[in-house]
Amino acid sequence: MAADLGALCDDLLAEFHVLEPLLTPLDADGWLTPTPAAGWDVRDQVAHLAYFDERALLSIVDPDRFRAEALAAQGAGDLVDTITAELRTRFSGPETLDWFRTARQELTAAARVLDPSTRVPWYGPAMTIASSITARIMETWAHGIDVHDALGAAPRPSVRLRHVAFIGGRAFANSFVTQGRDVPAVTVRLELDEPDGERWTMGPVDAEETVTGTMLDFCLLVTQRRHRADTDLAASGPATDAWLTIAQAFAGPPGTGRTATTG
Repeated sequence: MAADLGALCDDLLAEFHVLEPLLTPLDADGWLTPTPAAGWDVRDQVAHLAYFDERALLSIVDPDRFRAEALAAQGAGDLVDTITAELRTRFSGPETLDWFRTARQELTAAARVLDPSTRVPWYGPAMTIASSITARIMETWAHGIDVHDALGAAPRPSVRLRHVAFIGGRAFANSFVTQGRDVPAVTVRLELDEPDGERWTMGPVDAEETVTGTMLDFCLLVTQRRHRADTDLAASGPATDAWLTIAQAFAGPPGTGRTATTG
């Protein structure tokens, strides 16, 4: 079944509207509140999202330019660190929010009219536009958790967590590859409880190993916003047990994760 790109774009906009009321009242000091991501404040988190929304838009409207600029960036050191340092000099907090709002609106407007199977370039392999928008949902949610944590606000889980869980489940093999480890030759099934109490599953019913728990905790784990010890997740075998210690839904080098807050 083809992805519903309009619904994906609506969900991407919805994740922005989760953050907007948290960010709008912030004063200058509030925007500089440190987040759990070492060295990043709230403004850094929002600028990061706005910047990569703009890049995702460019991959749609001018893929040749995107490829050229992405290739050039490969020789400029760590892209994220470089961009984060540069963006700190560009906008105030409220200006960053305006930028994020505009970038998100322009990205979803450009994406929703496309065939979901349209392929667009990115930092690494090209992907379908449906996968690109899903990845933006995942990243917005993950960085949004950092903002919630920084501001002492409790996140409100929604059915949109399915997108994050899906990417996290698909990243089983890559989690091991990223760590330079052999990928276990087992089948895996996820059985996760959604925020509304429904059970969401992914993987064959006769899988050799299973991960169970809440969808929220699984999403927090695979985006490396919580340590495994702070979740309710359970693994049924050695492969899934190992996976839950290294899982990451995002591309790139191994993430640093979070330290445990429980014993």
